[in-house]
Amino acid sequence: MKTVRIVALREDRKRLLEHLQDSELIQVRKHKDDIDGFSMVDMTSQMQIFERNVTLTEQALKVLDDYSREKSGLLSSFKGRREIDPDEIGVIASKSTEVMRVCNNINELNKKIIDNNAEKVRINTSLNQLEVWKDLDIPLNTKDTDSTAVFIGTLPRVYTENELTETIAAENPKLEFEFEIEYAAENLTCIVLFAPISQKAMAEDALRTLGFSKPMTPTHYTPKVKAEKLRKKLEDIELENERAVKDIISLSVRREDIKITQDYFRIRADKYNVINELDHTRHVFVINGFIPEQDCEKLTALCDRVAVCYIEFGDADDDAPVLLKNNRFSRPAQNILMMYAAPSHADIDPTPLLAFFFYFFFGMMFSDAGYGLLMVVAIGIVLKVFKPDKRMRENLKLFQYCGVSTFFWGLVFGSIFGDAPASLYNFFTGANITMADILPWPTIDPQKDALMLMIISIAFGLIHILVGMGCKFYICFRDKDYGGAFFDTGLWMMLLIGIAVLGVGMATSQVVFYIGVGIAIACAVGLLLTQGRKKKGFGKVIGGIASLYDITGYISDLLSYSRLLALGLTTGVMAQVFNMLATMFGKSLIGVIFMFVILLVGHAINIGLNALGSYVHTMRLQYVEMFSKFYEGGGQEFEPFSLKSKYIKIQEDK
Repeated sequence: MKTVRIVALREDRKRLLEHLQDSELIQVRKHKDDIDGFSMVDMTSQMQIFERNVTLTEQALKVLDDYSREKSGLLSSFKGRREIDPDEIGVIASKSTEVMRVCNNINELNKKIIDNNAEKVRINTSLNQLEVWKDLDIPLNTKDTDSTAVFIGTLPRVYTENELTETIAAENPKLEFEFEIEYAAENLTCIVLFAPISQKAMAEDALRTLGFSKPMTPTHYTPKVKAEKLRKKLEDIELENERAVKDIISLSVRREDIKITQDYFRIRADKYNVINELDHTRHVFVINGFIPEQDCEKLTALCDRVAVCYIEFGDADDDAPVLLKNNRFSRPAQNILMMYAAPSHADIDPTPLLAFFFYFFFGMMFSDAGYGLLMVVAIGIVLKVFKPDKRMRENLKLFQYCGVSTFFWGLVFGSIFGDAPASLYNFFTGANITMADILPWPTIDPQKDALMLMIISIAFGLIHILVGMGCKFYICFRDKDYGGAFFDTGLWMMLLIGIAVLGVGMATSQVVFYIGVGIAIACAVGLLLTQGRKKKGFGKVIGGIASLYDITGYISDLLSYSRLLALGLTTGVMAQVFNMLATMFGKSLIGVIFMFVILLVGHAINIGLNALGSYVHTMRLQYVEMFSKFYEGGGQEFEPFSLKSKYIKIQEDK
C-alpha cells in the first residue's frame, strides 16, 4: 500500500473527483497536520441537502412498497444493480427536481392518510361516547335557564330510578330535583338532572359526592345529530383515503426514477463528504489518501487525462488500510474473514487457509452428494442468469465451492439425498438393497462407523489447530522472536504431535507408542523449563508448571471437532427419515403424489436447516479453534472512494 498526494487546480475539482469516484483507485483521508496557506472548505450544508433528499426518496419508496409492492421473483435478490451509461448521470441530474416533487407528493399523501387514520380513531372514540346518549333529545352542553339548573353527565355505578332518588335525597334532603336516566349498564349511569337555579350549589355538592362527571365530548347538537355528522365525516375521510391510496399507486410507475435519483444524491453526498476532507487554497486543492501499489500507474494515467495534476507517492505507515489479494479459489472467503476482523500489518493473510478449511469442513458437515450437486448447479445458473454484484457474487461462489466439497463428502459417506436411490428402488421393485450395494466404491457409513468417523474428525481438528499454530510460528520467526517461535509455539506443536503419535501407537504398535511417549515427555519438560523464562525468581518455576495446564484447552478445542461427525450424521439421518416417510403411502396414485411432495418438502427443510448449521459451525471452528492460535486482526479494510450506489452502477469503460 502506498500513500498518495494529488495537487490539482481548483477549477478541475469536480471533473477529477468524479473520475476518481468512478475509478475506485484511492481511499481519501484527511491530512493529519494543518498546512500553512491551506484551509478546509465546509460543504456540510450542501451535503445535508443531498442526504435529506436521499432520506425523502427512501421514505417515498417505503410508502410505495406499503401500498403497491414491487413485483419480484424469488431469486430477484440475486440480481445485480442496473448498469447505466456515464452520460445518463447528467440526464438523471436534470430530472432530479421533478422526481423530488413526486417524492414529496407521495410522502404528503401518506402523511394525509396517517393523519386521517388518527382522526378516524378520534371520531370512533367520540361515537362510542355518544352511543350511551343516543336517546337524549337535548344537546349535551345545554345551559342553565333563568329558573332551572341543568346537569348532564355520568355516575360511576349502575342506579335504578328509585335507588338514585333515595341516594340523592340522602345526600341533601332539602334538594328539589327531577332526573331522567338515559343509560345504565357496565358500572355507568347516564343522567339528566334538573334542579331550581337557587339550589344549583346544593345539587353540585350532592352530585360531586356521587362521583358525577360531565361528558367528554359536549356539543351544541343533540347526540343523535352529532353522531350522524361524525359518521358523515368518517365517510368523507374514507373517501379521501381511498383517493390518496389511488394517487400513491398511480405514482408507483415512478419507482425506478426514484431509485435512480436516490443513488444520484447518494453519490453526490459521498463526493461532498470527500471535499470536506481536502485542503484548499484559492486556486488549488490537495487530495491525500492511500492507493494499492499496483494501481499507481493507473492513477497517474487517469490524472494526466482529466486534469493538470502533481502526484506524489510515498511509503505507507502501519495505519494504512489493508487490501487483500487472493486467487479465485480463496477470494470468496474474504467476506468470512472480514466478518471477524481485517488483518493488521503484523498479521499474515489467512484467507487461503480459511478458504480451504471452510470448504472442507462445510462439506464434511453437510455431506450429501445430491445436495452438493444441487448447490453447484443452482448457484451456477444464478450467476449466469442474474449477474449479481461483486459482493453477492463472491458469497455465491463461496457456497458453490462448499457445494463441491459437499458433493465429494457425500460420495465418501454414500449419501445422495440420503439413501434416496436405494429407497426408491426398493419401493418400486420390492428389493432390499442399500447404498453400499449401489455405489461401486467403498464408503463410510456415519451411523455404523461413528467411532471411526469421530477419530477422523479429531484428526482433522488436530491438523487444523497445528496449521494455526504453524502460522503463529511463522509470524514469530518472521519478527525474529525466536523464543516465541520455538518455545511458546514449537514445543506445543510437538507435544500435540507426540500425543497423537502416542494415540496411534496404542492402536497399532508398541514401538510407535513409546516414540509418542518420548516426544510428549521431552516437550513437556521443555515447556516446564522455558515457559517461565520471562518471569523472575520462583516465578520461573511456577510459570513452567502452570503452562502445562493449557493442555486442557487444547483437548477442549480438539473435542470441538466432534461437531463434524454430529452434523454429518444429522444431515444423513434426517434425509433418510424423509425418504422413509415418503414411501409409507403405498404405490397408488395418491401415494406416489404424497411421496414426491414429502421428498420435495422434506429435503428442502433438511437443506435449509443443515446448510445453516454447517455454515455457522464451520465459522466457529475457524474463528475460535484456528484464529485464536495466531490471528490478531484490528486492521482497517481498504475502502476506496467509489460510487456507493444501491440500485445503479456505472458501465465500465471498455
